[in-house]
Amino acid sequence: MKYWIIIFFALLFWGAQAQRVGQPQMVGQPHRVAPTTFSNPLFDGADPWLVKQDGYYYYCSSASNGIVVSKSKYITRKGEPVVVWTAPVNGWNHANIWAPELHFVNGKWYIYYAAAKKGGSPFIYQKSGVLESKTPDAQGEYIDRGMLNTGNDFSNPDSAVWAIDFTLMNLKGKLYGIWSGWEKSALTDATPQHLYIAPMSDPYTLSGPRVKISSPVERFETGGPLNLNEGPEVLKNGDNVFIIYSCRESWLKEYRLGQLRLKSANADPLDRSSWIKTGPVFQGTSEVLGTGHCSFVLSPDETENWIVYHSKITEAPGWKRNVRAQKFTWNKDGSPDFGLPVPAGLEIARPAGEYKTQTAETVKVEK
Repeated sequence: MKYWIIIFFALLFWGAQAQRVGQPQMVGQPHRVAPTTFSNPLFDGADPWLVKQDGYYYYCSSASNGIVVSKSKYITRKGEPVVVWTAPVNGWNHANIWAPELHFVNGKWYIYYAAAKKGGSPFIYQKSGVLESKTPDAQGEYIDRGMLNTGNDFSNPDSAVWAIDFTLMNLKGKLYGIWSGWEKSALTDATPQHLYIAPMSDPYTLSGPRVKISSPVERFETGGPLNLNEGPEVLKNGDNVFIIYSCRESWLKEYRLGQLRLKSANADPLDRSSWIKTGPVFQGTSEVLGTGHCSFVLSPDETENWIVYHSKITEAPGWKRNVRAQKFTWNKDGSPDFGLPVPAGLEIARPAGEYKTQTAETVKVEK
């Protein structure tokens, strides 16, 4: 009996100590402590676009032939998705809604996306379009601003050529559109993709001819059944300007990231010779397959840089993918050092400030 009495009082002592050093808690409620780590993958999905604005992270994605936006305080956890746009029953953007991106420009949100007039394969009808928010609310109503003219004749809307993965670059007060496209229309989707750039007069109007700035010709971009340059994303570090893009085949485990670097702060981004190509700058391992199509955000306290990307779930060809996040740093020359993709299940320190935010919210609720 004396042993049970000793165990009983020992448990009481340990419980009192745990309560004394823990977070404030409600009487009768279990003690909760926000975890300081997370592990990849975050969730199933592809082409992740995450953007930070006014202390919140907005995740934009396609769903049910439309586009949804979620709002959260965390990089590692999405908020509830809100449908902000549904594809029309017919028209050029009726089907195949791909890789939407959400950008905040001059007090309004703009969503760039790819769509087609006909669903399914062959994927030969993809064009890029843009939506404009009616208010500063990213989860509010949007106006359809139509198709972007991604052809060689920017004055002729009918000249638009196959285009996906449209993104924005704001450089020295000037706006540019960057996307992945074909040289000309084709009857097969087994067509090489290149990266193009064009000036913009506003967030929904291309105002000059497109310029091809990258083609899949380097050794790290080739070697499979189809050579692709796609998913361009702008990354800045002081005066250093980069376009981080995806190459190789999106459905294969060799999918990876390449890099274009603007030669200097004063170089003309519309001049192909202004961009220096290197790669791969991020690629898969035996444990993490097909790393590609990324976005970049700062941690909640804005002291860390994070890359959010997708990877393949299996080695089999296909588009079953999940979303991952990890911190990256900078090389001495100002270029990004993404390191190696972190294997699934390995505990990673939460983005700086995220643990503090969640702990503060927990304390506020429990008080």
